[in-house]
Amino acid sequence: MTGDGVNDAPALKRADVGVAVQGSTDAARAAADIVLTKPGLSTIVTAIVVARIVFGRMTSFITYRIAATLQLLVFFFIAVLTLHPIEFQPEGTDENWPAFFHMPVLMLMLITLLNDGTLISIGYDNVSPNTTPDKWNLKVLFTVSAALGGVACLSSLFLLWVALDSWNPSGLWGSCGLAGLTYGQVTSMVYLKVSISDFLTLFSARSGDDFFWTNKPSKILLVAATIACSLSTLMANIWPESLPDGIPTIGLARLPPHLLSLYVWLYCFLCWFIQDAAKVATYKVLRTYNVFHVNDIVSLKKSDISIMV
Repeated sequence: MTGDGVNDAPALKRADVGVAVQGSTDAARAAADIVLTKPGLSTIVTAIVVARIVFGRMTSFITYRIAATLQLLVFFFIAVLTLHPIEFQPEGTDENWPAFFHMPVLMLMLITLLNDGTLISIGYDNVSPNTTPDKWNLKVLFTVSAALGGVACLSSLFLLWVALDSWNPSGLWGSCGLAGLTYGQVTSMVYLKVSISDFLTLFSARSGDDFFWTNKPSKILLVAATIACSLSTLMANIWPESLPDGIPTIGLARLPPHLLSLYVWLYCFLCWFIQDAAKVATYKVLRTYNVFHVNDIVSLKKSDISIMV
């Protein structure tokens, strides 16, 4: 409903969206949901576009937050219960490998701090507004987030198992001709993998139902992600040999293979493409079979229909 006079105020108040045009009375302005400050109704189109951009940013934020939380919680839950480092400890080593896998609290704090710092920049990200009305569908959102977080979680578990089994000559690590890793290297390696996976998951979450390269990220997001990834990589490489929380930890660049962080990065990129493909496939299945009514754009209640009639 649009109007500008006192007699329009009741209709503006009752309408789903009341719009007071430029030069309207105080009563009309107070009753309206939107007050136009320029002549014409074209600014309504701008308001709709801006609203859909905000909605897209909120969707990206929530999708990433759920996916990242699932990756961290499920990964550490399964790793603590199923992977026992002491069972992989090589004979003759001076290190005391723990009975169950856990990471220093400081590393977990760094992951959270850097990820949240990067996530703030998504408020200034580039978004392509939808051509149809938006509405919340939490079931679809949780399903897509689970697909993103599931791939990241499985890839982290697989890397941890390979790293712990690195002293096995017939294992995957040994068959590549690489020397066994110390437990300090395993700790820093997993820290770097989880950190990078979280950052890359953000770029998959922000592109909706398409591949990550279809929507160019903003410069602010790229700068924030670059700084966070650089700091995580630097920390993982130069971390001094120490026992934070009683856990052996040492920088990846301090012991051979000195390019271990590069191997982790390449592995993260490979998993990222798989993760993004899993997201696109999940959306395709949901839309093909209209799971959770994902294709329903607008649903009218009986009360709305009676009012329209």
